[in-house]
Parts: sequence; structure tokens; C-alpha cells
Amino acid sequence: MSILRRIIAWTSSLKVAIILLLLIALASAIGTAIPQGNSIESYLEIYGTHPWLGLIDGNTLIKLQLDHVYSSNWFLGLLGWLGISLVICSWRRQWPILEAALRWVDYNEPKQFSKLSIAKTIPTTKPLKKLEQLSAHLAQQGWTIKSTPGRLAARKGAIGRVGPPIIHFGLVLLLLGSAFGALKGQQVEKFLAPGRSFELLNQNGVNQITMRLNEFAIDRDPAGRPEQFRSTLELIEPGQKKGEIKEASVNHPLRFNGITVYQADWSLTALTLQLGESPKLQVPLKSFPELGEQIWGIVIPTKPNGADPVLFTVANEEGPIQVFDENGQLLSSLRPGGAAKEIKGLPIRIFDVLPASGLLLKRDPAVPIVYASFAITLIGGALSVLSTQQLWAIADPENEFMHLGGLSNRNLAGLANEIPSLVKIISSN
Repeated sequence: MSILRRIIAWTSSLKVAIILLLLIALASAIGTAIPQGNSIESYLEIYGTHPWLGLIDGNTLIKLQLDHVYSSNWFLGLLGWLGISLVICSWRRQWPILEAALRWVDYNEPKQFSKLSIAKTIPTTKPLKKLEQLSAHLAQQGWTIKSTPGRLAARKGAIGRVGPPIIHFGLVLLLLGSAFGALKGQQVEKFLAPGRSFELLNQNGVNQITMRLNEFAIDRDPAGRPEQFRSTLELIEPGQKKGEIKEASVNHPLRFNGITVYQADWSLTALTLQLGESPKLQVPLKSFPELGEQIWGIVIPTKPNGADPVLFTVANEEGPIQVFDENGQLLSSLRPGGAAKEIKGLPIRIFDVLPASGLLLKRDPAVPIVYASFAITLIGGALSVLSTQQLWAIADPENEFMHLGGLSNRNLAGLANEIPSLVKIISSN
């Protein structure tokens, strides 16, 4: 039994709580530094040749679950441990402190006031009458009074003692919400071209919503630099043919039925062109990071047998589209909607460049729980700031004295400033 008590005491200690908070903060920093939720192959490729911090390669990173820190077993274990520590701390410390604070303390002898922060003995000719006047005055000032023959006890701000347990409850609720969100939440990143759609499935494979991109627009400044990205989406619920039209843009996410859609990225997805007398062709583009940031392109042969390939590159939907030969020599520059140009004997015309919207979808059923925990914690913090003040008075008719004592857990100076007015009431004729 003594071993169990030691374990409980150790689990609820402040040192353990601080260590757990530091470990959770460190884990959160790792989760920020390492991209989360990507494919296993990408981690093996990226960190296989360049280990993280020079120590952790791709295989080790996967084994340590650093690719999904916030839903990993060890991170959820830390959250659970901290939650248990807070619950035990509330049960062993905060609840007894609250019970003691709400229990009336009855001092019936003046000598008991010697241990209080404020203690005064005031001469008065009618102590019992002045005790009644003092009680009435304190009640008018918002004090709660408990009177007994020849003495009284008063207190104000006792609700402030409820603050710490409420904070603990809010923090435990926050940990539960975080764990629930990590286990049940969804996060999907999709690139959609205008006219395309996809279905968002829940964890049971059931369609929650169909999302169609009607339009994707890029607002640019006079110099051609992007200022804003806007996606006009049609959100179609299961069983419906048409849905609501809503817009998502940078810093203005779209919220619908518990799903939040962020405008997170963009890309160029296809070229519409004509080669010689061919019909219009829509060819897919792929990223070429080796040529620069946000450069897309495609290699197309200019001969029927696949010979003489040329590389088309483009940086934005307005063009220009630059054409290079196999030696990297610039051959021509084309504009979307412009006239055809002959390249290696083949007339080539560009009709348009099709952009794609990068959308990040998040569904977190724990958001109401997390928000509620924040609200509860803030309420507890506000209550904790309130000072609890206590006063006791004992009438001594035989010696014509009134004994006054006071105590405050915070703002003792504020209580001391009220004492002169109370003394004046007691000592007045």
C-alpha cells in the first residue's frame, strides 16, 4: 500500500508534470520540423541520403513514428500520462484545498487572532451593538456573513478558490480533445483542376461530401506577382445532385459541416496545345525543381518516330512557355492564345495553361471539445485571480472591546485598506 501511495505521489508531483510538458513541447517541435503525414517512400527517399540532424535516417524515422508524431503511440501516451497526473493532483491537492477554503472557520477566542495577518483590538462602549452594525455594513459591501452570539465570520471572493480545480479540469479536457482529434481527425491534401472533383471518405470508406472545383483564380499585382488565390467550390452532400457554392482563399478558409478547407497551394497541371495539324491536345505538366522553384514542364518529341524532343517549361498560367532543345538551348517562347510558331520544322501553338488549386481539407471532431477546454481554462484562470478575504470579529462586552482579525490569500494590502473604515464603525459613538 505504501508503494502505491508513493507511485501516486510521484505521478502527481510538480516535477513530473514539468518534465511531461517539456517532452510534449519537444515532440511538438519535432512534429513541426519534420513534415507530417507524407508517404513512407518519401521519407525513405529524403532522409535515406540526408539523415535528419545527421542521426536519424528514413527507416529509423518511420520506426520512431516521427512521420505522424501527433497520433503516435508514444505522444498519445505522454498526453495520457499528463492527464492522469492532473487528475491525481486535483484529487490529492486541489480538492482538499477547495474544501478547506469553503469551510467556515470559527474563531471564538481573541488570542486566536494572533496568527492572522491583521489583528486589532478596538475599544467600544457597546460591543454587541457595534457587532450588529459591522455585520450590516459588511453585508452591504458584498461580504457573506455567518453570525453566532457575540461574534461573526465574514468572507468575500471565496469563488476564487474554485479557479485552480477548474483550470485542471480544462487542461484534462484539452488533452482528451487533442487525443480524440489525433485518432479520429482527417487531413487530406488535393490538387484539383477546374471542372474536376473528388469524394472525401470517412474512416469507414463512406462518402461524406463530393467537392468540385468550379473555378480557380490567381490575383496578381502589376508586376505579375501572385497576391491571392481563390477557389470556387461546389460542395455536394451524399444523395444530392447539386450543392452549395462557396469560396476558399488564402487566410479565409471555407467551413462546411465540420470540414475546413484551406487554400494551401497551387500548381500548373496541363498545357492545351496543337502540334502541326493535330487536334487540340491537353498534356499533363510535372514539376521540375531542378530548373527552379515553381517551374513546370513536359518533354514532347517533334518527329513522329519520337526523335528531336523539346522541353516546354512554364512558371505561371499567363506564360510565356519557353521551349528548349535536348542541349538546353532556348529555341522559342510561346504565349497562351498566341499564334503558332515553327519549332524544328513543326508548327506549335499554345491555347492555354491550366492551373490547379492545392486544397488542404481538415476534419477534426474534437474542435468543440478543444474550444470548450480553452473557455473553461480561461474562466478558471480569471477566477484564480480573485482574492479571497476573510474577517472575524469577537465582541467583549465585559471589557468593552471589539477584537477584529483578517486574512487574505491575495491582495492583503486591499484588505488592510478596508480596516480603517471598519474600525471607524466600531469605535464611533
